[in-house]
Amino acid sequence: GRTRVHRKSSMAFPGQSAAAMDEAKQKVIAEMEIEVMTDMYNRLTSACHKKCISTKYKEGELTKGEAVCLDRCVAKYLDIHDRVGKKLTTMYAQDEAKLASQKSQ
Repeated sequence: GRTRVHRKSSMAFPGQSAAAMDEAKQKVIAEMEIEVMTDMYNRLTSACHKKCISTKYKEGELTKGEAVCLDRCVAKYLDIHDRVGKKLTTMYAQDEAKLASQKSQ
């Protein structure tokens, strides 16, 4: 039942159906991006905290050494996250190209 109704509506209103589908797809992508960024932030916070801040708190403020360590740790973490993202994007594009060429054969 549902498939037939969907096909019927997409034939009757092709622009509307495609726009609604694109909107739904964009919403899912946006939600996934938020989830990925939240996960990255949590991992970054945990990793840099463990690396740079002593568990024996002596002062309420960060020491200069802790602050420098955190700056470097965060910069490295974000750099690596960016590099991995770019590499995965490249790999995904290559896979898509392979699939497209296989389908055209």
